[in-house]
Amino acid sequence: MLDARGIEKVFMRLSRANPEPKTELESVNDFTLLVAVVLSAQMTDKGVNRATGPLFALVDNPQAMVDLGEEGLKTFISSVNLYPTKARHIIALSAMLLERYGGKIPSTRKELEGLPGVGPKTASVILNVVFGQATVPVDTHLWRIAPRIGLSVADSVRAMEEDLISKIPARYIHSAHHWLLLHGRYVCTARKPLCDSCCINDVCPRNGLS
Repeated sequence: MLDARGIEKVFMRLSRANPEPKTELESVNDFTLLVAVVLSAQMTDKGVNRATGPLFALVDNPQAMVDLGEEGLKTFISSVNLYPTKARHIIALSAMLLERYGGKIPSTRKELEGLPGVGPKTASVILNVVFGQATVPVDTHLWRIAPRIGLSVADSVRAMEEDLISKIPARYIHSAHHWLLLHGRYVCTARKPLCDSCCINDVCPRNGLS
C-alpha cells in the first residue's frame, strides 16, 4: 500500500492531468442525474446515455416520470441491463420523492438509501455531485484499481469508501472518485493497462517502483 507521500503524488498528478473531471453520465438536472446513476448499474455510461437522451428530452422531473409510468419508461430504457427492475425502482423512487420530499432530492445518505434502487454507490454519487459532500463513490473501476495502485484493500464497498476518505488529502476528496474512475476506464484498464503512458507509473506498486 502507498504511504501518505505516495497518495499525495497520485492525486497531484491525476489532478494536473485532468483539472476539472466530471461524470460522463448525461443529465439535465439533479433528478435526471439520479435516474441516470440508478440506470448505470452493470452498464457503461455510453449505453445509459443512449437511452436517456430521448427520455430526458421528455421527462425531467418526478411527476413527469410517474405520469410516464413503468411500461412507458421501459420503452425508453429497454437497451439497459436489468431494465424491468430499474424501471420499477425509478417509478417508485419518483413517487416517493413527490410524497416525502416535495419532488426534491434529499441530502442525507439515510434518506437517499431509503429510495427504491438507491444503494451506497448511487447515494455517494448524489451526495458528491449534487451536494458537494466529501464522498468517494466506489464503482467497479474503483473497486478494481484501488488495490492495484496501492490505495485500499478494504473488503466491502462501504469500507473501501471510508478507507479512501481517511487517506486521500482533503483538497482532492471532492474530485477523487472522478479521477480514479476515469483512470480505471481509460488508462488502468482491466486486461491491458496502459502503464507506459500512465502518469503515476513510477509510484504504482504494480510496477514495484514506489
